[in-house]
Amino acid sequence: MEHSFIAWAKQRVSKLSQPEVGIGDDAAVLRASNRSRVVTTDSLCEGSHFLLAECGPRAVGRKLAGVNLSDLAAMAATPTDMFVSACLTKLAKKAKSSGDDDLSPSRIAVEIFEGIVEYAEKYGVSISGGDTNLWDGPLVVSMTVIGEAPEGGCWLRSGAKPGDHVVVTGELGGSILGRHLNVEPRIELANLLRQEFNVHAATDISDGLGVDLLSLFTASRCGAEIELGKIPISDAARKLAVSSGRLAVDHALGDGEDFELLLAIPESEMQRLPPELADVRLTSIGRFVSRTGLWQRDGGKVRQLAPKGYVHGTSS
Repeated sequence: MEHSFIAWAKQRVSKLSQPEVGIGDDAAVLRASNRSRVVTTDSLCEGSHFLLAECGPRAVGRKLAGVNLSDLAAMAATPTDMFVSACLTKLAKKAKSSGDDDLSPSRIAVEIFEGIVEYAEKYGVSISGGDTNLWDGPLVVSMTVIGEAPEGGCWLRSGAKPGDHVVVTGELGGSILGRHLNVEPRIELANLLRQEFNVHAATDISDGLGVDLLSLFTASRCGAEIELGKIPISDAARKLAVSSGRLAVDHALGDGEDFELLLAIPESEMQRLPPELADVRLTSIGRFVSRTGLWQRDGGKVRQLAPKGYVHGTSS
């Protein structure tokens, strides 16, 4: 539903005044007199993105900040300001993770804010405003982050070219075992890559490698060919595979909420790209190709691969 709605919304506003970069990328880019401003917004809903009784409200704040900052990392932008809103539930909850007594709405708000402050301090971002409301439904939190575009412009999803390497950062899969609540937005890594290397296109891996790769090569009007054996698989994905009955690589392809970067890097840059930068692993898992679609290469054979991803409509 999310991707079809985004496509419809983009078409619906096509005749309105347009920003420099609008609906369809990880963040919007707004025209400014000196340097363009980059804006993103994201929300988290109890029962879909987190279980408050399981993780506690401070983890919700950390995740909210992390996923929004990850969008700016995917644009190679520098975050400057956060705006936070919350629809707090009137019903008191008990957080199993911290052993807290029942949490009042005010206590939940304080703990969420403390989680956000941790990320604001770490990445040098101001918390510049927001809003709170009280209602009978589950906890819903939202954040808008504003940042500065880098000199030369932001990374977009639309710049990948046939022959570029498909590069991912870190390791993928198994985020449900805890990493989805402890997001490490690749702000520092993105800034280093932007300064030292030519990156043709980028996005972050939020919905799953398969789905996010589809979004990137569709925007770039090409396709991608990957080798499953080259995908960096997390220990969590391997552990989850034992109980799920699925292959660890399937978890790496489709679990989502890894919040790593997915990059299109030309061959000339790959020759000098290190295997690790800012203590983060960089792995080429394939190439962008001229024929559309997602393809798997296995030795000399190539077959079409169905993009897989996580649908944010179930508990996590």
